[in-house]
Amino acid sequence: MVDKTTFRDAMAGLGAAVNVITTDGVAGLAGCTASAVCPVTDDPPTLLVCINRSSRNNAAIRQNGRLCVNVLAAEQRDVAMRFADKDLSLDERFACAEWQQLATGAPVLHGAVSALDCEITSVTEVGTHTVFFCAVKAAHSASGRAGLIYFGRDFHPVGTAAHPTTA
Repeated sequence: MVDKTTFRDAMAGLGAAVNVITTDGVAGLAGCTASAVCPVTDDPPTLLVCINRSSRNNAAIRQNGRLCVNVLAAEQRDVAMRFADKDLSLDERFACAEWQQLATGAPVLHGAVSALDCEITSVTEVGTHTVFFCAVKAAHSASGRAGLIYFGRDFHPVGTAAHPTTA
């Protein structure tokens, strides 16, 4: 078995989109920065989101049964930092940007590269994390925006979104 430090060092070489995961509902408003987000299938549109079980956001996401994956644009590094700061209140986190809603009522970040508004369909516990499988109920994309990735234990801007070609 590989130890935790070796695993983390190896994973520092795997670039990933920076996302702010938000939720609202019966358990209230919550949000955190996460890079452990992955598409599962496009039929039906499904993704997975991994949140540490010790995070104060985990219980709210689980109880609300919905979340929005806000994929951050390059200039939204400060948003990522605020939502990663455990010492900031929810009011301080959400005050840093403008928010709207799509289908589920989870907060959607204005200016994000994309937003995937989801209902949670199943939950699995793996080690220290909860894996939320999410059915995408609505999506929004902003074309031509540079993205933000986490690589080598730091944030980096990455290109502009590719434009689909027509045949």
